[in-house]
Amino acid sequence: MNVDILTLGCSKNLVDSERLLHQFEAHGFTTYHNPEQTHGGIAVVNTCGFIAAAKEESINVILELCQQKEAGNLKQVYVMGCLSERYMSELQEEIPQVDKFYGKFDWDQLLKGLSQRYDFRSANERQITTPPHYAYLKIAEGCDRKCAYCAIPLITGKHISRPIEDILAEVRTLVNQGVKEFQIIEQELTYYGVDLYHKQCIAELVEKIAETPGVEWVRLHYAYPNQFPDSLLEVISKHDNICNYLDIALQHISDNVLQRMHRHVTKQETIDLIRKMREKVPDICIRTTLLLGFPGETDEDFEELLQFVKETRFNRLGAFVYSEEEGTYAANHYKDDVPESVKQERLDRLMELQRGISEELNQELIGSVLKTIIDKQEGDYYIGRTAYDSPEVDGEVYINKAENLQVGKFYDVLIQDATDYDLYGTTQYEQ
Repeated sequence: MNVDILTLGCSKNLVDSERLLHQFEAHGFTTYHNPEQTHGGIAVVNTCGFIAAAKEESINVILELCQQKEAGNLKQVYVMGCLSERYMSELQEEIPQVDKFYGKFDWDQLLKGLSQRYDFRSANERQITTPPHYAYLKIAEGCDRKCAYCAIPLITGKHISRPIEDILAEVRTLVNQGVKEFQIIEQELTYYGVDLYHKQCIAELVEKIAETPGVEWVRLHYAYPNQFPDSLLEVISKHDNICNYLDIALQHISDNVLQRMHRHVTKQETIDLIRKMREKVPDICIRTTLLLGFPGETDEDFEELLQFVKETRFNRLGAFVYSEEEGTYAANHYKDDVPESVKQERLDRLMELQRGISEELNQELIGSVLKTIIDKQEGDYYIGRTAYDSPEVDGEVYINKAENLQVGKFYDVLIQDATDYDLYGTTQYEQ
């Protein structure tokens, strides 16, 4: 009756695992999420299949669990999620030691295979695995965009928005459980509502979440630059509990590369959008993701991207190199013509540039007072985040443990020092 659920990949997968944990617990199972050591019963791997590195990690975890099963340390191994959704027949043939493979959304079949019934009435109830004061809130599945490099629409299907009432009910439930901070996530945030209400409704939804009693922070992830709604910026500016933070994946800036990527946005439109964001929300923290080494990316394209990053000075930036994904437009129509060594060199140069920008921006924060939520204690420090920092992916604030703070509470912190990605501060200062 022990179930270990191992979640790989993104926070959207994490929400799926949390819902599955609730279903198992409702049937009397003892559950563990991402345990350091398995507990001898059932292991369920929720896989990622986004890029080559993620697929490799998923397969390695599956093989390791199968070895534990053969050694008698596990009774059963099940695999679900994006990787098995996309490559089920191949995986069944290559790894027959797995008891059964399921797709990304086959949770009811997984429980049925264990002689249990999936309770659809509590489908949105979750066992939170994050620190109890914050949670991820998934507002839609799938994606209607057809970016040339991306396999996600092939895995998750078309964009399906959750009804506003359904989302708000979940927010109220989570607030009652002690959640104060909500990370709103979906594959394409700004498209929310188009399928359900025939218009972009992300601004309306975010405002309703912000107006829910008990919601202290709302943070937005995975916007798209094409057809970005101005109304969302107005809502962010209007509500103090909506963090001045936006995660928007730009991928590139060269018109040559953007066109080949099928991003449906130009360099000038991107520059104009960033300018508008900073005008309407002057304090906004922009996080972006860039893709390097896409087929046809020239040295000139890359230098253009470097110059753009240097001039724009993003608060937060991540990057990854192109890997060819079967079934995508790029795999079918382009030759992967940028050598791996060149891809890695470009990635290294970009991230070194961003490291310097991040350090300069952090240094400018010394002497300011920032509202900070405490996530954990570790070593000699309490570790927290500001409104400009999302869990796991952004920097943190370190505060000496002698100050006797409480995890899950907000404090005003005077920033005393800064490194390239982290801040150091104190709550003990004269106001």
